[in-house]
Amino acid sequence: MIVRMELRARRVLLLALWAGALCGALAWGRDENVRWPRWRGPNDNAVVDTPLPVSWSPTSNIAWRVSLPGVGASTPAVWDGRIVLTAPIEGRDGVLSFDADGRELWRATFGPARPPKHRAASSCNPSPVTDGRMVWVYYKSGTLAAVSLEDGRVRWIVNVEETFGRDELVWDVGTSPVLTSNAVVLSVMNGPKSYVAAWDRDGGRLLWSVPRAYPCAYEADQGYTTPMVFEWTGREVVLVWNAEHVTLHDARDGTVLWDCGGLNPERRSNWPPVASPLRMGQRLIVPYGRGTRLFGLELGGAGDVTATAHRWVRTDIGSYVPTPLAWRGQVVLLRDRHEVYGVDPDDGRTLWSGLLERDRTPFYASPLIAADRLYAVREDGVVFVAELRPRFQVISRIPMGEPIRASPAPYGRRLLLRGERTLWCVGAQPAR
Repeated sequence: MIVRMELRARRVLLLALWAGALCGALAWGRDENVRWPRWRGPNDNAVVDTPLPVSWSPTSNIAWRVSLPGVGASTPAVWDGRIVLTAPIEGRDGVLSFDADGRELWRATFGPARPPKHRAASSCNPSPVTDGRMVWVYYKSGTLAAVSLEDGRVRWIVNVEETFGRDELVWDVGTSPVLTSNAVVLSVMNGPKSYVAAWDRDGGRLLWSVPRAYPCAYEADQGYTTPMVFEWTGREVVLVWNAEHVTLHDARDGTVLWDCGGLNPERRSNWPPVASPLRMGQRLIVPYGRGTRLFGLELGGAGDVTATAHRWVRTDIGSYVPTPLAWRGQVVLLRDRHEVYGVDPDDGRTLWSGLLERDRTPFYASPLIAADRLYAVREDGVVFVAELRPRFQVISRIPMGEPIRASPAPYGRRLLLRGERTLWCVGAQPAR
């Protein structure tokens, strides 16, 4: 009888533990920002409803901080508590994973890291992307690799330059890899020798490549933007913005389905696309012109739609580096210095505007919106938090004490900030 009671008690305890673990897993799954699988999050928008911390310092309201092995600018990816980010490790391209308490789980290294050209860049500007099973990483050296999220075991490695030639960008590789249903896709910009290419996610075999040899003004045939993947007219497509053209490609074979040019009619040189576009339903918002242009395009028609896709253009505002956000039906545009604008996506008119602290230091990181608050990170490591409702109002200014060029990423109810050499997890409360 005693044995039976002990067995029954053990079963009850196991069931309780299992239920607790399940509830914990469900808690992680319910928060949309506990999974941040790529640079701009699961919706390519960097907007979440979950509140994040609004007040902290390098020594207060910090869950943990870890020192990184080298200078980097990539944004962390998150999947159910696991954090992944790239960094140079002892002079080699590397990737690391951390758990919810900041403990390192694993690290993997590849070939030698290639030093950057720009003072604000690194050998690992591109951010990782994950599907919860594997992680794909890309580096200035041309290395594209897949590793296991569980243990960091390398699944495959290819060098993009062996197929498409050495990087000939004026500055440093900035585009991040994206995933289709069966491929990892890159925008490989090398001037007239540019391509959009897709590799098999599991084995690294090149599936397709499409030349991107549009005639362009000098440096406009460069590109640092990241593609987007979504469904359009019943098929999976890849959106690419660079070389003065926005294009949609069939994700199965790269076929160009939609092509809009006319974004540099003046043929201005030294206008490389850096900020990525924003999609709002059938509307595309495209910053260009070193922060002097903002286009509104319509995702209708097929083929060459240059004559019909342009809906409006602003020649007084834009963004050179930060990518805009879609918030409550509006475009939120953080300019490179200190201005913030709310823009109507249908006609481009200004709905409201606000100012952050004026400084000579630019904003390189793209912003985040959480629970109607804007999180903007200046290159010198100062983080601004601003209320967007009922009106724009800066509520926090937090200097982190080191340069930050990576975009902030939500981590449940915490905030991840990747500095040059430090990964910060902001928020003393549990992430879930």
